[in-house]
Amino acid sequence: MQQFAELRRSQNLLWNLTLRELRAKYRRSILGWAWSMLNPLSSMLIYSFVFSVVFGATAPKGDPSGLQIYSLYLLCGILPWGFFTLTTNLGMASLTANAGLVRKVAFARETLVFSQVLFCLVQFAIEMGLLALAMLFFGSHFLVWLPVIMLHMVLLAVYSTGFALALSASSVYFRDLRYLWTIAIQVMFFATPIIYSPDRIEGKLPAFLEFLWEWNPAKVFIMQFRHMLYSGASPDWGHFGYLVIVSLVSFVAGWTIFQRLSRRIAEEL
Repeated sequence: MQQFAELRRSQNLLWNLTLRELRAKYRRSILGWAWSMLNPLSSMLIYSFVFSVVFGATAPKGDPSGLQIYSLYLLCGILPWGFFTLTTNLGMASLTANAGLVRKVAFARETLVFSQVLFCLVQFAIEMGLLALAMLFFGSHFLVWLPVIMLHMVLLAVYSTGFALALSASSVYFRDLRYLWTIAIQVMFFATPIIYSPDRIEGKLPAFLEFLWEWNPAKVFIMQFRHMLYSGASPDWGHFGYLVIVSLVSFVAGWTIFQRLSRRIAEEL
């Protein structure tokens, strides 16, 4: 209860930190917030060329949308993955980047992590909004599932916040963690069906590894977004329930780790 009271007292700080990030992100840049789409778009173009043109990969046909556009299929995976990556990386650096504030001012330290999550969520919403317009243009009738899509975005934010909280506190004590996390992110990227469809893996792994791959939360999130956005189909409600559980578990576990490690953060910084 004490932690919630501290967070309430730090509410104004949370909004001010979030607004600072939003205002400073692309200050004095020519394209402004248009830059937020350049990274996923460049990744989409590179992977589309390598896997579609060079290796001849094709996207599965959306049912019932009828879409079969590899670039849109890629974006449905790249955007959620990019949000998870950005949230965990910025969240991990939030305490060390604000060491002076942490040492001098008494406030809920989680506020620094939450401000980064909110900033990333705004950017994610803009990216997904543009993707939704492209999906409508090419004929995906997903609007009936729009509230569920937004709910999945919130769940992904909760899931990512758990990682960000744990990484932010741990990185204060273990400065090499950011290098290890970079390697972990690369492994997780290729272990998740972002640039390939799941049928490329199904039945080709030992039973235990296939079980872990099948229930990888990142995979389930991306497949849900593809079902609704790309295919215009109903989400898998069993998978939705699974994502609710793993998101809450991730958040509680991350916050617990943060609380246990936060007692000496000011001294360590």
